[in-house]
Amino acid sequence: MTGQTFACERADHRKARINGLELHWLEAGPAGAPPVCFLHGGAAHAHWFDRVIPAFTERFRVISLDQRGHGLSAWATPPAYATEDFATDLRALMEHLGWRRMALVGHSMGGHNAMGFAAWHPERVSALVVVDSRPQLPPDRIDRMRERGQRPPRLHATEEDAVRSFRLLPKETTADPALLQHLARAGLARTEGGYRYRFDPACYANRQPVNCWPLLPRVTAPSLVVRGELSPILPADMAARLGAAIPRAEVVEIKGAYHHLTLDAPEAFSGVLDPFLRDVL
Repeated sequence: MTGQTFACERADHRKARINGLELHWLEAGPAGAPPVCFLHGGAAHAHWFDRVIPAFTERFRVISLDQRGHGLSAWATPPAYATEDFATDLRALMEHLGWRRMALVGHSMGGHNAMGFAAWHPERVSALVVVDSRPQLPPDRIDRMRERGQRPPRLHATEEDAVRSFRLLPKETTADPALLQHLARAGLARTEGGYRYRFDPACYANRQPVNCWPLLPRVTAPSLVVRGELSPILPADMAARLGAAIPRAEVVEIKGAYHHLTLDAPEAFSGVLDPFLRDVL
């Protein structure tokens, strides 16, 4: 994969005050084409789809959003990181862009937020793609998340030190090392005394994820559930249950991929996503 183009090299960087916060996103593709919004996972950022988005910018109007508390988007003060907060941002972003409906492609936390939004606002969602995401987070995982969120942000002396320390969570991956270095650099902020990652710890400490299981029957959009074959986050039996709970869903598996399947197997993921979007949009 080394040497391929990153989506951010050709996308426009946009910022606007959305729902009371300044949000940032990458935007590419023909104006007026069917809109598709990519949503990253927790502690990640818009560039998580930099190896996926180039396959879609000729046919679709694509955005990859830095969700509140992540990347170049503002941190919520006081902390407001419930699923409802992320969903309200999406509704306000659509109003800003003048979009009546859009497709949502969400990985991990982004998939959870996409499920909530698609259930609460079914008339605004043209397609839903849930990428290795659970409808409900187990209590022990929420406890670990909140414990991590209490730790002060780690400060690195140099940019290279920060890049070398970059790790995924879960850590298992087959991703191209050049892609991981790109993600690390794209997620850094220079501050007094060194470099830190662009992520609000309060997003973990104050995270309030909704239980999406009872919401899923409300989803009306054609849907695709994608899991990594080796993922510990969305087991095969849970993926099947998720596909059955969403009225118009199908389930596919990316062979050899772990949880971060958009990094492990971007071409395989794009190869699954492209015919789905072409068929339903």
